[in-house]
Amino acid sequence: MAKYTRKLEFSEKTRKRIKERDHGACIFCEMGYTTEGATGMDLIPCDIMHFVPRSSLGLGIEQNGALGCRYHHNLLDNGNKGLRPDMLRRFESYLRRCYPDWDKSKLVYNKFAYLIHKREF
Repeated sequence: MAKYTRKLEFSEKTRKRIKERDHGACIFCEMGYTTEGATGMDLIPCDIMHFVPRSSLGLGIEQNGALGCRYHHNLLDNGNKGLRPDMLRRFESYLRRCYPDWDKSKLVYNKFAYLIHKREF
């Protein structure tokens, strides 16, 4: 396993903080987002969703995640109903409300980030 892989996963501590921040509820269910065709089991909030996906080297940090039910997580990841762009806009808006200094560029793994920080000092 590559070293960076661990940085893309949400640690148990981070998962707990996200669940507390989101009050144990799916952010999309709380917004009243569509649940057409979902079953009761689909709507149980149990997943931590990445805003910037792991496949795009999205970090496993609080500012890149939110609690979601299986139904909305699948809608977001698969995008097969054409809802992904709208869901991402809502997801971003939610994260910006939680973190006023939220910056999408800080959500992606950068192997050389430490060099950038060294130059700033």
